[in-house]
Amino acid sequence: MNEAQVTQKPWGAFLYRDYRLLWGTLMLGAMAVWMRILGTAQWLLDETGSAYWVGFIGVVQLMVQIPMTLWAGTLADRWDRKRLMTFSHGVTGITLVGLGILNAFGVLEPTVMYLGIAILAGVQMLSGPARSALLPIIIAKKDLMLAVSTDTASSNSAAILGPLLFAVVALNANPTVVFLLAGSLALTAACLPAFIQAVGKVEPENASSKPTQVQQTVDGFRYVSKHPILPGLFLLDAGITTASFYREILPVLALGLFAGGAGVTGLLGTANSLGAIAGAFLALALVGFKAKGMLVLYASFAYGFILFGFGLANSLWLGVLMIALLGAADAVTVAVRQTTIMLTTPDDMRGRAFALMILAAQTANNVGTIWVGFWAGAIGAGNTMVLGGFISIAATAVIGLLWRPIRAFRSDD
Repeated sequence: MNEAQVTQKPWGAFLYRDYRLLWGTLMLGAMAVWMRILGTAQWLLDETGSAYWVGFIGVVQLMVQIPMTLWAGTLADRWDRKRLMTFSHGVTGITLVGLGILNAFGVLEPTVMYLGIAILAGVQMLSGPARSALLPIIIAKKDLMLAVSTDTASSNSAAILGPLLFAVVALNANPTVVFLLAGSLALTAACLPAFIQAVGKVEPENASSKPTQVQQTVDGFRYVSKHPILPGLFLLDAGITTASFYREILPVLALGLFAGGAGVTGLLGTANSLGAIAGAFLALALVGFKAKGMLVLYASFAYGFILFGFGLANSLWLGVLMIALLGAADAVTVAVRQTTIMLTTPDDMRGRAFALMILAAQTANNVGTIWVGFWAGAIGAGNTMVLGGFISIAATAVIGLLWRPIRAFRSDD
């Protein structure tokens, strides 16, 4: 079957050879990241017994991810995107294996763990803009929403496998095996981009006048700041996430809401990812819904109200349902945001546009980790989620009212 004929088939993205390699990199890399997220958080919670010190992960990541993300976006528009992915996953794998070896010899300390988290958080940023910028080169424009939805479903499928592997290994072995297995997955992911046939490097029209990296970074800021849609979408995501980010602090929520350990942490992470997969398929079903801006607002309001249910859940299974619905609502907003960048940004600017999206998201994630960690220790995990629900609804209402281009944004593709 010709690649031009894949439109709207659920499996259509996999008919592109290079996408299959990108998909493999995504799956293995995402599984490694989730095992790293849960493994490092659980190790710190077991070692220190403090939600505050788990929340400090956000401080460490915030310090490295802001400059690294800006650099990564410019590199994705300047260097070979395939090599950036290989380098990112390779360093991730080596670092995780190193943490596993240190833990095996009983010399891993919280200070060293935070250093490892800083390295892992930094190099992780190199892969995202590079991979996202490659996707519109590999996939035809008419199939981009299909590919983005497939990406969302696939990354969350990996996020199911990651927490499940974490739970199984944590319950039956020890953190050393968690880190070593995650490292092996990352090292495997590092090999796949080398087999992608698409050109990974953007060639400037006039190589003799190629701007410096600093100039390119500044140009990226200018482009996004003048874009009619992207700043509003980034602010909306940041406002909600800052008040409610729960993924990197799931061990604290599992303990605070349901008095559970690693097994409950893995169950909540799996449920969240299953919900996100369902949300990705919902986004695919809504490809024909033209008012994409309003779709983001509807999903954001739903996210805020579901946070109430999660914070007030009086049983583990109700909590599992609520966190699955949170994943579904979030997946819809992610699909629309990423597709908007791909459709409205030229190739030579796409890496920087995605980097700024990731920067906004990761900054909000890290601030949210600090926020949730602090308030979970101060007022309890349930009250923290309820507070996050109020703030999320208010943020959505304010952005929706003040940022008219979001309400007016429509897609005719």
